[in-house]
Amino acid sequence: MEIETFPALTLAGLKHGFSTRSAAPLENLEKELSETFTSAGFPMVDAVHAEQPHGNRATAVFTPLGIRVPDVDALATSVPQLPLVVRVADCGPVFFYDPVQRVIALAHSGRKGTEGNIVRETITCLQSTYDTKPENLIVQLGPCIRAPHYEIDFAAEIGRQARACGVRHYHDCGICTATHLDRYYSYRAEKGKTGRMWAVLMIE
Repeated sequence: MEIETFPALTLAGLKHGFSTRSAAPLENLEKELSETFTSAGFPMVDAVHAEQPHGNRATAVFTPLGIRVPDVDALATSVPQLPLVVRVADCGPVFFYDPVQRVIALAHSGRKGTEGNIVRETITCLQSTYDTKPENLIVQLGPCIRAPHYEIDFAAEIGRQARACGVRHYHDCGICTATHLDRYYSYRAEKGKTGRMWAVLMIE
């Protein structure tokens, strides 16, 4: 297992990562993920995970709880050393960073979340809680399933939604999880019998 990073998020004061496929059995995967990110400098004992019911709710978190927050697919925080985590295996991990207000958010945007415009809901959460201005945001979409392996191009829609909200600094890694099964898990390509990648974002 490796931890990938994205150039747009490789910035002073910000730490992020996206895990790749593991050779470990699926029953050991969560333990390995936690240990791998801990070794990379993320205090995973304090990490906050979104429960991810495939909705479009976003919420801000203020305490390193080490728990899953129910009923949300996106998390935001201004607290340093508090890793935010979403889990994906085809759905889009969307990273948000406001370098002006020094706040972050992380969203799980699959088919249903994209239909519910979770990108807009996450940006609204950042605006109302931290006075974020969309034009200051850096938004990064990580690996997710794409055409021709999926009938809906939600990756393109995520980009459209971000730009419609006023985001000027939008980045898409362009990688399809289903095309690269040697490196990523794909729920669709592996018919549901697969693991998950973790997207993690933290203010240092």
